Amino acid sequence: MIPAAFITGTSAGIGRAIAENLAAQGYRLILNARRTDKIEALATSLKENHGTECLLLPFDVRDRKAVEVAIESLPDDWKKIDVLVNNAGLAMGLSSIEEGNVDDWEVMIDTNIKGLLYVTRNVLPLMIAAGKGHIVNIGSIAGKESYANGNVYCSTKTAVDALNRSMRIDLAKYPIKVSAIHPGAVETEFSIVRFKGDEDRASKVYLGFENLVASDVAEAVWFILSRPTHVNINDLIIMPTAQPMAGVIHRKG
Repeated sequence: MIPAAFITGTSAGIGRAIAENLAAQGYRLILNARRTDKIEALATSLKENHGTECLLLPFDVRDRKAVEVAIESLPDDWKKIDVLVNNAGLAMGLSSIEEGNVDDWEVMIDTNIKGLLYVTRNVLPLMIAAGKGHIVNIGSIAGKESYANGNVYCSTKTAVDALNRSMRIDLAKYPIKVSAIHPGAVETEFSIVRFKGDEDRASKVYLGFENLVASDVAEAVWFILSRPTHVNINDLIIMPTAQPMAGVIHRKG
C-alpha cells in the first residue's frame, strides 16, 4: 500500500514544503491547516504535478473537539497513517516578559504545545493498531537556546523538545519512531505572523545573511523518514551558516 503522511500546518511555509517533498516521494497525504482555500490549492497542485492522492482536514489544532472529530471520522482507507509531521506552530510578538501580551501567550501555548498533543493523542491509536509509525515534530532552535524577548515562544518550543524525548521513550515498545527537527532562521510567513502582518518589520529579520528556506527543512524530514527500519534520527538541529546560535546572526554590511 502507498504510505500515508499526515502533516499539520500545510497552508504555507515549512508544512507546504514538506507536503511537496513527500508527494514527490510517492506518499498519499492528509493535509491539515486552518485555511481551507490554501490546502485545496495545494492538493490540486500536488495532484497535477505528482498524481498525489490527498485528503483535506481543515481544522485548527487548538480546537480539541475538532481534532477528535476529524481524526475519528477518517475513511477506513486513510486510517493507516505511516507518518505524522507535527508542523503547525507559530510565534506571536517579541517583547520582554513584563510587557508580554497574555493573549499572544495563550495562542502560542495552545498551538505549539496543546495542538501538538491533541493531534498526536488522536493519531497514536491508529499507529499502535498498525504496529508501526513515525512521528516527526518540528521544533525550533528556540527550544534549545533561549534568546532575548523570546520568553514564551522559547518555552513552548522547549516543551516540544521535552515531549519529543518523552514520546520516544513511551512509544519505542510498539515500535513507533519519534524524531525532531529544530531549525534556526527560516524565511517563511513566521515573522509576518509574529509581527501581526507588519511585512516591513518581518523582512528586516532576514536582511544581510543567507537564511534557511522551507525546502531545507523538508529535505531534512525526508532524510529522517528514509532511514532503514532499525535507524531513528532522534534530534536534528539545522542552522544557517551565519547563525551559530539562537540569538546571534552575522550579517553583511
